[in-house]
Amino acid sequence: MQKKLKELMNKNLLDRIQQQFRDSIATKQAASDALGPQIVKAVERMYASIEQGGKILACGNGGSAADAQHFAAELVGRFERERKELGAIALTTDSSILTAIGNDYGYDEVFSKQVRALGKPEDILLAISTSGNSKNVILAIEAAQKIGMGVIAFTGRGGGQINQIVSQPNIHLCVPSERTARIQEAHLLLLHCLCDGIDHLLLD
Repeated sequence: MQKKLKELMNKNLLDRIQQQFRDSIATKQAASDALGPQIVKAVERMYASIEQGGKILACGNGGSAADAQHFAAELVGRFERERKELGAIALTTDSSILTAIGNDYGYDEVFSKQVRALGKPEDILLAISTSGNSKNVILAIEAAQKIGMGVIAFTGRGGGQINQIVSQPNIHLCVPSERTARIQEAHLLLLHCLCDGIDHLLLD
């Protein structure tokens, strides 16, 4: 009896795992179909910024903070090929800045104050929010647009409030999914598309 129960549990677990893969593939395919031309524009905007001596500032919360750091590491270090170092800063990494601003001004300001301190018109803000409603990311976008920086926003779930504030010619890449895990998986692929596209324009 216990052996049959264990076999059933293992089969159920395997079915769940395989369904996760199928769902992830379907979400990424839908994102590719919906966002392809906009991803091209995002690559071109980032490349133009880099060519003008600009840098990329990246921000997000939780898993999106990890994505911001991942992206900065790929630019400053390398993606898949050797090339010159590219300017990128994750606004999620300096614990002294984050805690000072959070303590003195509130957590909503932790990215926007850094954008105003570090951002220049030739720079790009990469703003990542799974829901599109992260207040500190929204304020960072507003600060960047006021400075004249370019903005590339990653969201899901219809884009939330970010869908309303990202102004032309800035770019909003909204993954067509309601599930946080699927959106985050697609965001990582979008980051790698940006890295590959930048390298292609620089090296090829």
